[in-house]
Amino acid sequence: MRKICVIGAGYVGLTTATCFADLGHQVTCVDVDVPRIDRLRAGEMPIYEPGLEEMVRRNAQAGRLHFTSQYDDGVPDAEFVFIAVGTPQGGGGEADLKYVRAAARSIANAMHGPLIVVNKSTVPIGTGDWVADIIRRYQPQPIGFSVVSNPEFLREGSAINDFIYPDRIVLGSLDPEAAAQVAQLYLSLRAPIVITDLRTAEMIKYASNAFLAARVSFINEIANICEALGADVKEVAVGMGYDKRIGPYFLDAGVGFGGSCFPKDVAALAHMAAVHGCHPQLLRAVMDINRDQRRQALYKVRELLGTLDEKVIGILGLAFKPNTDDMREAPSIEIVHLLQSEGAQVRAYDPVAMANAGRYLHDVTLCRDAYEVADGADALIVVTEWNEFKHLSLSRLKQAMRQPIVVDGRNIYDPSEMEALGFIYRGVGRGYVS
Repeated sequence: MRKICVIGAGYVGLTTATCFADLGHQVTCVDVDVPRIDRLRAGEMPIYEPGLEEMVRRNAQAGRLHFTSQYDDGVPDAEFVFIAVGTPQGGGGEADLKYVRAAARSIANAMHGPLIVVNKSTVPIGTGDWVADIIRRYQPQPIGFSVVSNPEFLREGSAINDFIYPDRIVLGSLDPEAAAQVAQLYLSLRAPIVITDLRTAEMIKYASNAFLAARVSFINEIANICEALGADVKEVAVGMGYDKRIGPYFLDAGVGFGGSCFPKDVAALAHMAAVHGCHPQLLRAVMDINRDQRRQALYKVRELLGTLDEKVIGILGLAFKPNTDDMREAPSIEIVHLLQSEGAQVRAYDPVAMANAGRYLHDVTLCRDAYEVADGADALIVVTEWNEFKHLSLSRLKQAMRQPIVVDGRNIYDPSEMEALGFIYRGVGRGYVS
């Protein structure tokens, strides 16, 4: 059993702290957001993540997992301190490191003995050196420490599974012994461990997310070409995916990617490249295609209705992906804004993101279920591919609508079946010529 402190109780921090506790370690999770800590102490989850609530409760009851808003309650006795705070996008596309800076300064002031500081947050290349410098400068007295980069690869909606069954563990440090000690924390997971230097580890995270985002934008561009030429992008993706050099993952055409990682990480990598004299044309194209893809839903609805002014448009799905309540950079936000800018009245429903919707959407009627969204609607747009939407009664849906128009932004329905039921159906790259 090792003593671990995790700074940050968001998606990454809370999952990391809880999973380490579940592996038998003594873990204290620190977050300066006092109401969030109060909720966690009361057993209430500040985020929606399948399986997390039960795991938090079990480990808290076992005395392995503790929550506090005070660094002095978690850092002094820790052997490892994980920084897992947010790095939101700045005004120029750069990563904003104010929370990382605050964490590093607080660690410096609270540490009483040697420790290993592990950076879990997604940070620009060179941040590990910068964190080490901050800690040295703000220590009341010199105490030995090492910095290790350990980027996270957790997907919202499957974060616990991704922690327990990782594809790989990436560790970067200028201190091989410190990296080896962090590796020991993960040995029971029996995953490949990549040990490298700090900056290379930081780049592995950005390069991985940028590559996956590029796959999404690539298949979306192919989908638009399929629409023009009468091919079916779903079948194209299947045919591509059988090629071992390509594989089947991240080849689902739709309204584009969102969330707290892909948009900001691609933008941050492009910013880093530009300010260091590189020309990231591909990264910029990935972002441009993703932005344009959200507008395709608007174009299709407008084409079918002629005008959106005073039309009732229903949105099915608000979270940026299924199995999460996260709406950060969700395609739904921009799609709703575009519809409202042309005079549409918008209704919406999401199985778990309704509580968050008010923070991102205004003048939207939030409904109890998909059928209420459809009641009197001139068109429906599927934005998030929740399983619940795949199993709706389509005949009931059609009966409730004023006009049976469905723009399927995630290709969850079969075009032939929809047309047989009397819907005017538009998917993404689904083999029709407009």
